Order: sequence, then C-alpha cells, then structure tokens
Amino acid sequence: METIKAVVGILKAKDGKFLITKRRPGKFMSGYWELPGGKINIGESPEDAIKRELNEELGIMVSNTNFVRSAIHQYPDRCIDLQYFFIENYKGNPNGIEGQTLGWTKINELTNYKLLPSVKDLLVSLSLPSIYWITPESEHYSEQWMKKFDEKIEQGVKLIQLRAKNKIDDIFIKNLYTKCNRNKTKLLLNTVNKTFKEEYADGWHLTTKELLSFNRLPNNEKIIAASTHNLTEVFLAKKLDIDFVVLSPIKATKTHPKATPLGWGYAKKVVDEITTPVYLLGGMNAKDLNRAIKIGSQGVAGVSSLL
Repeated sequence: METIKAVVGILKAKDGKFLITKRRPGKFMSGYWELPGGKINIGESPEDAIKRELNEELGIMVSNTNFVRSAIHQYPDRCIDLQYFFIENYKGNPNGIEGQTLGWTKINELTNYKLLPSVKDLLVSLSLPSIYWITPESEHYSEQWMKKFDEKIEQGVKLIQLRAKNKIDDIFIKNLYTKCNRNKTKLLLNTVNKTFKEEYADGWHLTTKELLSFNRLPNNEKIIAASTHNLTEVFLAKKLDIDFVVLSPIKATKTHPKATPLGWGYAKKVVDEITTPVYLLGGMNAKDLNRAIKIGSQGVAGVSSLL
C-alpha cells in the first residue's frame, strides 16, 4: 500500500473560526472539505513543505509554524502520514489560488460540511484544554465543595465536569455556569437528571451506561463527552461522533481498588486507533500530564488535584 507523507496547516481567525477548503473535482476524495496543505517533496522538511503549500494554495507567506501532532489515516488504497501545524503568523489574505472554495467555520458549525475523516476531531482537540477536572460527586451544597470548585476556577481550570449521582437543583447549576462563563471555563453536566436541553451548560458528559444506550446522540450544537474503559466503547463513541472521551483507569486508584488498571501501553494503543480526543483518568496527577500528551492523548482528567 502506498504511503503518502503530507502536511496540514491550521489557520484560526480572531473570531475563533478555522479555515477549511473544498477538494476540487477530479482529486482524491473530491467534494470533501479539509484543512489546507499537501504532499511533502523529496528532500523537503515538513516546515518548509507547509510554508510552500500554503503559499501555492492560499497566496499567503507563512513566517511562523507550531507543530501540533502527527497522525496516520488509512484508506482502502493508500496510507496518509500527516503532520499538522498551527499557523501562528502569516502575511496576506487567504484566497483559493488553485480554484478551490474556501470557508471559515466554528467548531459547532462543522456538521454543515462534508468533512474528510478526522478534521472535526482535530479542530475539537485544539479547542480543548489539557486538563479536565471532575467535581466530587456528593455534598454539592456544602461549603467545602463550593470552596474546591472556586479554587479550581481560580487556578485556571478551563473544563469542568459537574458530576452528581443525585438530582441537582437548576438554580445551583445556573450559579456554577455563571462562575464558569465569567472565567471562560466550560461546564459539562454529568447528572442523573440531565435532559440535553439545559441552557446553563456548555455540554454533557455521558456515563458508560448512557453511552451504550444510545443509537444516536441528541441533536444539539454543544459538547458531548463520554466515559470509556476499552477499545469497544471508544469505537462506539467514535461511531456516535462523541466530541471527546475519557479512558480509565490508567493507573490504580484508592477509590476503585478492585479495578484492573489499563496501563500506559493500552492507553497509547487507544490513542493510536482513533482521532477522537482522549483524556486519561485514574491515578493521574500533574506529573502525568506531559507523558499523557507525549503519547498523543488530549491530556488528563481527575477528581483530585491536577495542578
């Protein structure tokens, strides 16, 4: 099978929109929308290739690039080995120099486009932080619980899961959401009474049981995440187009002493199998963050201190 080495550029406007381009008729996967880029020439570095490609395709002069990640995508007749770069500085206004159609889109608008595999996953990944904090699941109205919540906001946590096994009052959720919104922190609900229609939330987190019960997700433009414990569940989440998953337990934990840890090797296997962003949970701490990112995961999740 032929392996093609290529580069991809990620351009983001000040309003949060990303640039995507439509593949022209006659090309492989024509009609699909993708991120701009192209093949690496023999003897050419990936950095030089992305600068050349974006100049040829868009007419811009790239001065700085930031490597994001690499990924391999299998097609029936070929293997595409991609390297993604975030384009931080460039001169000129992007245009379809080669006759391709351009579009600027936000994450929640991607469903309006016929995308190449993994494009949505990559852009969602770029919008997510490396730490996903999960609240204690009980005593929500206590002073100690609220103090912990406020501490995480002050520490700069940008993604929080409100976890509760009992029904939570709507006014309480609204107050938490207001605090999060004020600090540009996203709040996901993992509550027993979630309806997927809550106004005061940035999305929802599914338990594994809930994940297994869905044939398709509720129709909305907010984030939906899910808890998984093996590749089968991860593949189901991918099929349902879940925005990101949490994989656990990676290491042994005091709260679940009987659970067999998946280990770092299995975590890497999962990350290598899918493009959906994956957070690692179970015994994670701040020291594990770099290792988690190094194997290709989005980052770490946990209830205890992660900062």
